[in-house]
Amino acid sequence: MKDRKNILLQTTIPYIEDDWHVARFSELQKHLESITDSSGAQLYNVTARNREVDEQGSDPLLRELDKSDFNELWLFAVDSGDGLSTAECEAITRFRRLGRGLLSSRDHMDLGSSLCTIGGVGLAHHFHTKNPDPNEAQRMRDDPETLTIDYPNYHSGSNGDYQIVRPADPVHELLCRGDGTTIEYFPAHPHEGSVSAVPDDPSSHVIATGTSTATGNGFNLIVAFEKSRDSHGNDLGRAIAESSFHHFVDYNWDTDLGCPSGLTEKPGNGIKEDLHRLDDVKRYVTNVARWLAD
Repeated sequence: MKDRKNILLQTTIPYIEDDWHVARFSELQKHLESITDSSGAQLYNVTARNREVDEQGSDPLLRELDKSDFNELWLFAVDSGDGLSTAECEAITRFRRLGRGLLSSRDHMDLGSSLCTIGGVGLAHHFHTKNPDPNEAQRMRDDPETLTIDYPNYHSGSNGDYQIVRPADPVHELLCRGDGTTIEYFPAHPHEGSVSAVPDDPSSHVIATGTSTATGNGFNLIVAFEKSRDSHGNDLGRAIAESSFHHFVDYNWDTDLGCPSGLTEKPGNGIKEDLHRLDDVKRYVTNVARWLAD
C-alpha cells in the first residue's frame, strides 16, 4: 500500500461565521477522506483550515508551506483582494517548485484576487481590477441579475443547478469517469470568474469550458498546468486554476446546507431532483487528488 498523501484545504480568510469559511467545504473534505485504494485503505489525510494571521501579518503555516509535509494545496480564495501576503504567495510558489500539487479557485469580479501574485498559476486568474482578461471583448458584464457584481461574472446557472461541462479535445484525464466516459456535469453558479492558459507557459491549457445561460457566451472553467521545468531548473508540480470555488462548496452540492447571507440569488432544484449527476464533480475531485499527487 502506498503512503497516504497529505492534502491541505485552505481558505484565504480568517474564520467568519457569515462568510465562506472552510467548514462550508465539509462535503468536499468528507469525499476526499472517503477515497480508498483497491484494498479499502484510505488514500488521503485531509487538513481543513482558515487563514490565521500572526504578528508578522502572515499565516504561519502558509508562510512556510514549502517546509511542510503537505503534498497538495487546495486553495479557496474567498477574500476581497487581501487574502494572501507576499510571504505566503512566495511560499506557495516554492511549494510548487518542489514538485507538489496546487489547486487554486476564486470567484467573480475581484473575489480572490490575492491569487495573482502566486508564481505561474496566479497569471491564469483574471479579475476586474487585477490581471484583467487579455481579451478586451470579455471585459463585460455577463450575469444580468446581481447588479452589485461586475465582470467577470459568467452566469452558468443558479446555485443548486447543474451546468454542462464541455471538455477540450483531446479529453483530459481529469475529466474521465471510472468507466472511461466523459464527465458532463458541474454545479452551476450565477457569476463565475475568469481563467485562461498562460500565453508564455506551454504547460498550461484550458481543459474545460462552460456556457452562460444568460448570454450564450462561452467561458473557461478549468485550466490545467502539466508537470514542467522552469527557467531556473525547478521541476514544477501540477496545478489547476478554477473559475469558481462554488464547484466545491457545500451549498452548491446541497443547498440545504446553507450559505452566507450575502448570497441572495434564489437557488435552483436541479441537483435535488437528480443527485446522480453530482457523481460527476465527485469523480472530478477524485481525479484531481490523484493527478496532483502524481
